[in-house]
Amino acid sequence: MADHAIPSQAQSPEPAPHPVASGTVPIRPRRGFAPHGTPQLSNVNRLGLFTLYMKEVRRFFKVQTQTIWAPAITTLLFLTVFTVAMGRSGRMVLGVPFATFVAPGLIVSTGMMQNAFANSSFSLLVGKIQGTIIDYLMPPLSEGELLAAILGAAVTRAVLVGLAIAAAMAFYPGVSLYMHHPWAVFWFGMMGSLFMGSIGVLSSIWAEKFDHNAAITNFVIAPLSLLSGTFYVIDNLAPLFQTISRLNPFFYIISGFRFGFLGRSDIGDTNTAVLHAALGLGVLNLALIALSYGLLKSGWRLKN
Repeated sequence: MADHAIPSQAQSPEPAPHPVASGTVPIRPRRGFAPHGTPQLSNVNRLGLFTLYMKEVRRFFKVQTQTIWAPAITTLLFLTVFTVAMGRSGRMVLGVPFATFVAPGLIVSTGMMQNAFANSSFSLLVGKIQGTIIDYLMPPLSEGELLAAILGAAVTRAVLVGLAIAAAMAFYPGVSLYMHHPWAVFWFGMMGSLFMGSIGVLSSIWAEKFDHNAAITNFVIAPLSLLSGTFYVIDNLAPLFQTISRLNPFFYIISGFRFGFLGRSDIGDTNTAVLHAALGLGVLNLALIALSYGLLKSGWRLKN
């Protein structure tokens, strides 16, 4: 008798192991980023840039009492002292009360600009001193991405400090923060923050210890900031000192920011007059950013 072949039953495929049971949990890509392992044509490491930016932001935000709220209180004390000392008898400057005149300058100079410098000058310098600079140099980030993350965090801190100061000054008697030209408030605030952020990066590259950084703060930044028309109009100065003031970038940042609030300033009372200073600051910032990028790329005082 011929053997009857037993029909083979189609074998069903084995079920795939559960990802948790097998120890292979799928990694969900961050929203807005491609899945891990997916080739990208972009030359920008967006994930690395965002990660470093958030690291820098969280670093100063963890101590926000010192980095955000303390500058607001200090600036408010400046306003109180100078208003009491110089704003008596209803003193008017540029057609507004003295407190309203001095408030914008304090917001952008002692608040936003100085804190932008403090933030950007800390990261690389503390890395060099503690020997952790390799954490900035080894990740797959280009010099441009590294610079963008540091400057972005510096501007973020400057904006937060500026908002905190403005909120505190809004309740101060005699201060009006009505904006006549919002574009000038935004532009000169951003340009001032980028300017000081770039100076901070250059300072952290050059400095080898905290004393070097403190020397730049005390002997360069503080005099240029306080002697740039924060508390006065330069028309009250002698012609020589007016010329010196007009060579100071701080003067144009403070005057342009004040123009946004008051509609008047030392550099003009119209958008056209202030626009030249706005463009000049933009060009100056591009030059400083290019210099910072070149030094980062060369590794000067970073890789030796």
